[in-house]
Amino acid sequence: MFKFLDKITYAPLVVAAIFMGLAPFTPMPHVIEKLTMIVAGQLSRPIDIFDLLFHLSPTILLLIKLGRTRTSNIN
Repeated sequence: MFKFLDKITYAPLVVAAIFMGLAPFTPMPHVIEKLTMIVAGQLSRPIDIFDLLFHLSPTILLLIKLGRTRTSNIN
């Protein structure tokens, strides 16, 4: 199911996760803004939820790849 992810090296995923996690650089990164909205209970608009998932998608892929690598090395 995740064979496409196995073919991607870590370097582009790490760069994408950092870039997308910090974009836009000013005035405040979207991830931090959206996480602040979650804590305040204000994250309810679908566009805000999509924006958070969009900016976190490279990080989520990186975590999945790390998990898959770790479990395949254990077996």
